[in-house]
Amino acid sequence: MNMEPVPERLVTQSGDGAVSRVVPQSTRNQRLALLVGVVGVLYLALHLFASILLPFVAGAGIAYVLDPFCTRMVRARVPRGVASILLVIGLILVALLFVLLLYPLVLSQVGILVERVPEYARGVSAFAAKTMAQLQQRMGSDIIDAKLTDLVSSQAGSVLGFVTGALSHIVGGGFAIFNVFSLAIVTPVVAFYVLRDWPTVTSRMDGWMPRRYQDVVRAQAREVDRILSAWVRGQATCCLILALYYAVSLSLVGLDLGLVVGLAAGTLSFIPYVGSITGMVTAIGLAFAQFPTWAGVLRVFAVFIVGQALEGYVIYPRFLGDRVELPAVWVIFALFAGGAGFGFLGVMLAVPVAATVGVLMRFWLRRYLRSPLYLDPPS
Repeated sequence: MNMEPVPERLVTQSGDGAVSRVVPQSTRNQRLALLVGVVGVLYLALHLFASILLPFVAGAGIAYVLDPFCTRMVRARVPRGVASILLVIGLILVALLFVLLLYPLVLSQVGILVERVPEYARGVSAFAAKTMAQLQQRMGSDIIDAKLTDLVSSQAGSVLGFVTGALSHIVGGGFAIFNVFSLAIVTPVVAFYVLRDWPTVTSRMDGWMPRRYQDVVRAQAREVDRILSAWVRGQATCCLILALYYAVSLSLVGLDLGLVVGLAAGTLSFIPYVGSITGMVTAIGLAFAQFPTWAGVLRVFAVFIVGQALEGYVIYPRFLGDRVELPAVWVIFALFAGGAGFGFLGVMLAVPVAATVGVLMRFWLRRYLRSPLYLDPPS
């Protein structure tokens, strides 16, 4: 079997030019094998340990978000270990405050929803029957007959019952995640250790990089960090503002479940268009069941129209703008692909992976546009 010879490079001293040592050069096949091996090991690790990686990934994400604050505290002469534990404790206190203040309100509204489902179902059925009767008078009994009217009025209540039951299940399941032992205990511990050792980990990984591609990898890593940090900070701010706006506005217009629907719509806004559309459909469905006239439904609809205007023309341009080079379609695809492949763990990893792939694709595109493959004139 023929073996590919390993080329050698002469390394000389800087003073008199004498040869000091001979360093073997890597071949293209070796570099390709290293890249494929690293990607394969990461993919295999995700598949093997996906069921236990969630608290570790969550802890690393928390450490990534808190690292800039920890760095500022270190510059103020606070030991990094002390700064790390103070930040993690502060985050735990904020989470406990959120649970203590909002969790009882959310539970009470879900209880109200469950109690009023039969009433809402009757209201929706009556509204549908009234609407079909009006349409029958205007369009004639030949187009809209009595059987179609009965079918619509009976099925409207069933659809509402299904939607409200699914909503209460989703809300209960979402909060149940926070009661999982691994997330409640392991995640803060992982976040502390990763945050404390962040400079050591990054410097060690930097030292492991191939010397030939060190500058290129560093430049792309800085670009990924710039885009990802801008996305995380901007998207978190936008979600918080939208959650407060929808929760307060829907509560002010009198929607019974306005707090829950508003918080859910704002939180899901990190998926472009999904949070606002889901919240609007749910809120309008509840408004049809709760309010006897169109005025209440129109008020709920106006809340989301104003929210969409604020989101598109004020909030997102102010806090995200052009700093985040992640198209909405690419983010949606990454989130759904990550969820389909690895569940909730894949959703958490979707945006970092999407940002990394986007940076690498732009880098390779720039190299392609400067390469002979693109610049060669036609024969």
